[in-house]
This record gives sequence, structure tokens and C-alpha cells, in this order.
Amino acid sequence: MRIVILDGYTLNPGDLGWEGFQALGETTVHDRTPPTEIVARARDAEAVLTNKVPLSRQALEALPKLRYIGVLATGYNIVDVAAAKERGIVVANVPAYGTRSVAQMTLALILELALRVGDHAQSTRQGEWSRCPDFCYWRSPLVELEGRTLGLVGLGRIGRAVAELGAAFGMKVIALTRSAPSAAAGPTTAPDLRALLESSDVVSLHCPLTDSTRQLINRESLSWMKRDAWLINTSRGPLVEEMALAEALNEGRLGAAALDVLSVEPPPADHPLLSARNCWITPHIAWASAAARRRLLGTAVDNLRAFCQGRAQNTVH
Repeated sequence: MRIVILDGYTLNPGDLGWEGFQALGETTVHDRTPPTEIVARARDAEAVLTNKVPLSRQALEALPKLRYIGVLATGYNIVDVAAAKERGIVVANVPAYGTRSVAQMTLALILELALRVGDHAQSTRQGEWSRCPDFCYWRSPLVELEGRTLGLVGLGRIGRAVAELGAAFGMKVIALTRSAPSAAAGPTTAPDLRALLESSDVVSLHCPLTDSTRQLINRESLSWMKRDAWLINTSRGPLVEEMALAEALNEGRLGAAALDVLSVEPPPADHPLLSARNCWITPHIAWASAAARRRLLGTAVDNLRAFCQGRAQNTVH
């Protein structure tokens, strides 16, 4: 089997190995692949692995030997799944590999807004503590999370993990979920988005990107939030109407935002949120702990091995 990995660098910048794929066939790894090179690089491949390189209908029609697409992520919107199905190409993704890492990042962002650890550490490095006439100082109010309300939009694996962590800090957790409430003890279920946003001190997004959730946080829904509330997004960038969020922050209609994802990645230098007030942005790293990447790679190899053995798993169609 000829295997081509189109954009392997973000998954494995050198600290992991490709031996699992190499054991299954002749493997070619590209760090990155521009759209103009997709067909040339994958023309003879029977299996293609991609993270963010799009595989459109046009590309699939130009790859007659292709039998399998492995997505090196959970989201698979970069593949034209309908076109793959028509051509008998199996598409498999990697679910649930980063639950704890993403939940941990969510709490890290909340804690950064609460205590501004990075800001205080940087000011100390710049000599502000050395020049201070008192034994301590703080550059912004220090917030205790206990007793505050954490509103979760989405209660899948990651949402539930964040709920557990929030509860451990003494937060009251409420959630908006499409599924029926669990009989087990868990967050209080909000009746609708407006009720959740109006009640929450911290709102964290953990829902998939669909037609119904695109720009779920928009100019109208932002107006339902408390003026000192915080918005956290470690899910999908397009869940948020970004210009409306920037305006709400700059005009003081929202307390703060901390985002690990944006609608365009990497963002243009003039992206409105890069200069917005009280806005913290990290470069889509919630998924990228060494442990999570190791699980992702292992499952991706298992997926291809299962396909080769005639028992395809984690398929998306």
C-alpha cells in the first residue's frame, strides 16, 4: 500500500514517529502541502492522511487509486465526504483523543482571566516588583472562581470534562445540550441559549460546528451576556461572529474573551480580535499536548490497519 501524509508537521514536528504507518506500506510524509500540490503528491496513493489540507470533489476525481482517507483530527469538514462515498473511498477520523487536554486548556484560559498569571509574571520580569514600595501588587482584580456560574454550550465528552473541573473549583455549572439530560448527577440543564447566557459569569463553547451553530455567539446573543462575563472558545472559530465580539469587548459590553480558535487560521495581521480589549488568543493548541498527539497518531494508525484488514473503524459515512 502506498500511503501519503499531506501535512504531518503539526501532529508530529519530530517528537513522535511514523513507524506505525511505515509498517503498513510505503509511506511518504510531507510537512505541509499547498493546494496546488495535492494531486501531484497523492496521485499514486491508495491511502491519504490529512489534517487541514482540503480534499475536494475535484481533487478526489483526480486520484483514481485512492481507497482510504484518514483525517488526523476529529473534525472532517476538510473532506468532501459525499464525493468520497460516491467513489467508494472510506473516510475515517480520530474521535475523543484530546478530551482531557482540551478541558485542561479551557480551565487554563479561565484561570488566566481570573488571575492574569502571565501578565503578573511578565511585569515582575520587567522589574515592576523590584521597584514596588510594597511587598506585593496586582495589576488587575484577582477573581475567585468559587460560587461563580460556568455555562457550557455543549455537553459532550469535552463539555463534561470541563464541567468536572469547574465543579472542582467550586463553580456552579449549567449546560445547554441537544441530548436528553443524563440521569446521573451533572450540570443543571439550561432551557435555551438565552437563559444560559443571561445566567453565566463564564461561558465556554463545546459544541460542533453545524449550520445551526455557525455564529451562535453573535451580536444579539452577546447582548444577553452579563457585561462582566467572560467568553471562552476552545471548540471551533466560526461559532463566534468575531467582529461583533471585538466590538462588544472594545465598547465594554463584555468583560473578557479567551479564544484558542478563530474562523481563519492563522489569522490575518489585521484581525479585529488581535487588538481587541481584554482578549486573549492562543494559537489553536488545546489539542496539541504530547499525550493527546500520541493518542491521535496511534488511533490513526489503528484506523488504517483496521481498513487493511477489512474491518474499517471510526468511519464518517
